Amino acid sequence: MLRLRPYKSCDAENIAGWLTDEEVFYKWSGGRFGEFPVSAKAIDDKYRLENGDCREQDNFYPMTAFDDSGVVGHFILRYIHGDNRILRFGWVIVDGSKRGMGYGSRMLQLGFKYAFEILGAEKVTIGVFENNQPAYRCYRAVGFREALTDKEGAAVIKGEKWKIIELEITKDKYQE
Repeated sequence: MLRLRPYKSCDAENIAGWLTDEEVFYKWSGGRFGEFPVSAKAIDDKYRLENGDCREQDNFYPMTAFDDSGVVGHFILRYIHGDNRILRFGWVIVDGSKRGMGYGSRMLQLGFKYAFEILGAEKVTIGVFENNQPAYRCYRAVGFREALTDKEGAAVIKGEKWKIIELEITKDKYQE
């Protein structure tokens, strides 16, 4: 049975270990962790900084998915634009040896439960790079739909422009 718990510093070793190559790293991080490879310490330091900022108290929720075999996945939730009705998922990753086995979908469904039923969000958003079709298909399968937006999102990764597809799910759609 898959469960979620808050991130612990020791989880950073697992996360760093799943970032096996540059492409996986950049699709996961969007360049927000510097250059590849990333260390467990760099991940944990960033999370401590994000979570410890008094201006952003109670805004950053790193979560770890685990089952009887141990830690299998990770993602964060954070409020965006100071609006506590909208949560954004990010830095979603599943142990590479478990990809394609439904762990990502189950983990995100548990994330929805936490976001909507515990934190009281009205909407959850996520961005995915256009070149990350496995993640896009997973997000669509759990209920995310493309968001209408007036601006195109993109990031420059290693000199290339990577388009970001914005997705969202509302509490009403989650409850259906």
